[in-house]
Amino acid sequence: MDKSVSQREDSTAAEEEEENQFTTQITASIRPVVTLHPNWSEIYRGETITVRYEPRPVLTVSPSWLSPGASVTLNCEVEHPSAGWSFYWYKAVPDLSEESSSYELLPDGSGTAQDSYIIHGQTHTAGYVCRAGRGDPEYHTDHSQPKFVWSADVHSAASLTVSPDRVQHFTSDSVSLTCEGNFTEWRVMTVPQSDPLYYYNCERMTGSTCNIHTSKSDTGVYWCESGSGEFSSAVNITVQNGDVPILVSPVHPVTEGASVNLSCSLRTQKILSNVFFYHNDKLIQNDPRGELKISAVSKSDEGFYKCQYSGRESAQSWMSVKGRSSLRVTVRAPPQIMESTRMKLMSTAMFNTGSIMNQSRVLFTLR
Repeated sequence: MDKSVSQREDSTAAEEEEENQFTTQITASIRPVVTLHPNWSEIYRGETITVRYEPRPVLTVSPSWLSPGASVTLNCEVEHPSAGWSFYWYKAVPDLSEESSSYELLPDGSGTAQDSYIIHGQTHTAGYVCRAGRGDPEYHTDHSQPKFVWSADVHSAASLTVSPDRVQHFTSDSVSLTCEGNFTEWRVMTVPQSDPLYYYNCERMTGSTCNIHTSKSDTGVYWCESGSGEFSSAVNITVQNGDVPILVSPVHPVTEGASVNLSCSLRTQKILSNVFFYHNDKLIQNDPRGELKISAVSKSDEGFYKCQYSGRESAQSWMSVKGRSSLRVTVRAPPQIMESTRMKLMSTAMFNTGSIMNQSRVLFTLR
């Protein structure tokens, strides 16, 4: 082969490799695992050995996205299921030093007879793993691929911000995903829509920020993991080709009572007029200004939105609505205030509602 041709091919391969934004976190073999007992390198005629087939179970989680008060159900499925299996349930804990995760046994998660496990009170993004075992002495399958439940609720320990602050982006856009919280080490993770069985970590990390030059394959769910094992809230990112419009909508949940503006944009034209807006596939507005403004968001505004311009539709994006928190505090009034007198003082405070850090009204009643 011509040396110059070989160099060009090597250069092209290097450029293609450079374009990859994420690398696989865990690789699962599709081959069965066979172990020999005893584990000897040489076996002689007449000796007895045991050959065991160790399948990898498949873990499913329901629901994938958390809602307030919902329980999470894990199901561990083994190939050719039969009686006698025991199941083991784990929480995946990020380990940035190994670029992987360690596994912590869940409460009462050792050797259950049922192939399902219910988690109550889960509020934040988390990863889970299962394995199975049977026999006497018991031998175990490999661990399943980790599966995640995602929460859109922002909490103080760890959060993910997206710039530009919208769900939908065009191909070849520059998008930054930044992890925030009281930790020094971070990684940004994703489960791509095109490859939902695996999860990947961002290669182009600068400090706590992952920088993406978007392509269609970058569509997926993103979240942060800290060196201390914390997970951030999760966000959806959708990447569209430049010949269709995108809906400009907020990445994080909108607080009930707040105002929000949705708009439609083309790569070559940011401000459009005569735009159709849809909520859950129902036409709600044809605005000559090209903007949908909701002055006081309510729970009924939650749902899927999309826009249409000049006969071309954007992808649809989910807008989540989070209720405002309130706190009632009863304070003993000083003696000079008559017992029958009540004063209601309104104050503004900052509370972590699990959705966003927002201003909430606090009602003080003096007695």
